[in-house]
Amino acid sequence: MKTLTASIEELNGVLAETPFLNPYGFTVKACAPGECMVLVPFMRSLERPGGRVSGMILMGAADVAMWLAIMTLRGTAERWVTSDMKTAFLRGAREENILCTARVLKPGKRSMYGTAECHGAASGLVAHHVLTYAKVET
Repeated sequence: MKTLTASIEELNGVLAETPFLNPYGFTVKACAPGECMVLVPFMRSLERPGGRVSGMILMGAADVAMWLAIMTLRGTAERWVTSDMKTAFLRGAREENILCTARVLKPGKRSMYGTAECHGAASGLVAHHVLTYAKVET
C-alpha cells in the first residue's frame, strides 16, 4: 500500500515557491498516493485567439500535475524532471477552468511513468498525456 508523503498544503506550497509557475495560477485541489489534481483557471491573458484554452497551458498543467503526483510518493525534497511527454488534444475548451489529474502508473527509483487527463467542466476530456520523469542525481 502506498503512503501519501506530501499533503495538498505542501504541494500548494511547492507551487507558490516556484516562480515560473506564478503566471498560470495553478492550485492543487486533491491528492492521493501517486495522484494529483490541479485546477487550471481560465485567464484571458493566456488564451488562444477566440477564447480557447491554449495547448501550452494543457501541457503545462499535465507536466506540473505529474511532478506533484510524484511528490505524493517521494516527498518534496527529491528533484524529478520530465524526460518524455506525449499529448493528444481531443477537443477544444473555451473560456473555462480545467481540472488536470495525473496518476503515476509505474513508480521506480530513477524513473516514473504515468498519465494525465485534462477535463473542462463544459467540454469534458480535452487532452490526454503520457509522461515519463527521471530523477535528477546530484
